Amino acid sequence: MSVIRVVVVDDHQVVRTGFAGLLDTQPDFQVVGTAGDGAEAIRVCRETAPDVVLMDIRMPGMNGIEATRQLTGPRVLILTTFDLDEYVYDALRAGASGFLLKDVTAEHLFDAVRVIADGQALLAPAITRRLITEFAHLTPKPAKSSKTLKPPTPNTLTPRETQVLRLVAEGLSNQEIATRLIVTEETVKTHVSRVLAKLGLRDRTQAVIAAYETGLVVPGAQDPG
Repeated sequence: MSVIRVVVVDDHQVVRTGFAGLLDTQPDFQVVGTAGDGAEAIRVCRETAPDVVLMDIRMPGMNGIEATRQLTGPRVLILTTFDLDEYVYDALRAGASGFLLKDVTAEHLFDAVRVIADGQALLAPAITRRLITEFAHLTPKPAKSSKTLKPPTPNTLTPRETQVLRLVAEGLSNQEIATRLIVTEETVKTHVSRVLAKLGLRDRTQAVIAAYETGLVVPGAQDPG
């Protein structure tokens, strides 16, 4: 059985200890470190090389967004107190693969860590739609704060790959996209993988962000076909 190495980052010791204790109850998890702020998180991650980081957003000193931006190895799962925290979109733009509420159930936490470690994005279609609706038209495109996104162009993606990316950005699941395009779900997965590879993105969440950041998809617009 493959063991998932996890680092827990939160400025409240009780929260850190609680999440670490929960994760340690699972045979396929190993908590390799904890941190109380972003700077410490970066140091701990360099020393322990985790697969997944549970990252609080609001912390004194370096916050979770900046720490996420600086981490290049592990996948980051944001922990937030509020469902539509104003910083969640910034965290996703900075490279996070998804987010969880701090009052999450133990089973949901375990599932989330496994999903993130497996390279998937922890954004249910409904959450994707809500995030995009709430934040995409409110948040200005940053000059320096986002990780480099390659603009999707006709020269970069095929017409079908562009279409798939638009549907991903609308919040459709692979199964929903397959139904819409009358293809198999496996075909959709292949297209999504190619889109990620061509645009230099690591997961579905980053594909959604890229589609909106580069103007390929406009909030409120519908895919023409």
